Amino acid sequence: MAKTNPGNFFEDFELGAELVHAVPRTVTEGDQALYVALTGDRFPLHCSAEFARSLGFERETVNDLLTFHMVFGKTVNDVSLNAVANLGYAGLRFLRPVYPGDTLRSVSKVVGKKENSSGKTGVVWVRTTGTNQRGEMVLEYYRWVMVHKRDPETPTGAKDIPEMPAEVAVSELVVPEGLDLSRYQSWPSGGAAFWDDYEVGERIDHVDGMTIEESEHMLATRLYQNTAKVHFNAHAMESSRFGKRLMYGGHVISVVRALSFNGMENTLAILAFNGGAHANPTFAGDTLYAWSEILDKQPLPGRDDCGALRARLVGVKNADPTQEEIPLKVEKDGKKRYHPNVVLDLDYWLLMPTA
Repeated sequence: MAKTNPGNFFEDFELGAELVHAVPRTVTEGDQALYVALTGDRFPLHCSAEFARSLGFERETVNDLLTFHMVFGKTVNDVSLNAVANLGYAGLRFLRPVYPGDTLRSVSKVVGKKENSSGKTGVVWVRTTGTNQRGEMVLEYYRWVMVHKRDPETPTGAKDIPEMPAEVAVSELVVPEGLDLSRYQSWPSGGAAFWDDYEVGERIDHVDGMTIEESEHMLATRLYQNTAKVHFNAHAMESSRFGKRLMYGGHVISVVRALSFNGMENTLAILAFNGGAHANPTFAGDTLYAWSEILDKQPLPGRDDCGALRARLVGVKNADPTQEEIPLKVEKDGKKRYHPNVVLDLDYWLLMPTA
């Protein structure tokens, strides 16, 4: 009987299979503090217990993306331990706040798989749910990942490609229960712009840049208990096409999101991801910049004190978008492809006070 887990290869995934992921995680205040140290996050709802209580929360909430990483990290051993790359997300919804002391666990269902033309890899689609200690869902999402085959010489014929949701409808967005903005003050965030002030089509350059060191992204990925080999095993990655470790794409999202604070300070929460792509790999030593484009803004049913802002968050490496033009996509081989400096393209819904 084998005592160790080599991870699942493409051939091991069965359509409809349920994957119950090990190692539930109690999120602590220390996790929150380390997340702030590693990402530079400044959104006050996750930093100040008193600010959070003034809005109807029990105390400061766990950063939405830290919740996502904790839930995601549980899935790696079963879904992406043998991954080449995580390719994208869809239909991600944050369903209720998570507080320090809550315990998170994850379950995934295989909803699709397709072998790639090279015969060496395939793409696997899963739907993952994260629940707290009371069995309440806090998060749900789809993701797809490219996984190595165990036997590249033997075709599997797998070509079950699921239809992913193109967006999360406004009617499906969940505003935190008990949110009370009657005493909202903007001084804790320092921001002057509210939902009413953003215009569809507007672009906000977030000005700041952040260089990510090897130790930082490694520590962050350990914090999330993400065990994917491509992020940790430098020896194995020497023989890869990159020749070095890849930065966990989720950590890229966190850093770019933290950079977006400058210009969107009054954002209260991430409500959903409509979709996202890790456009190009990021490595230690890269410097990240960000811009946001406002795609849509919608009132929320039953609320006149806050609205939903749909934004495209773009992360760029090693090029300052305020100093040089970095298009999202460029023409290459007759096709539109992401500019080589673009590392993240995330379409998401944000919750923001109206005034």
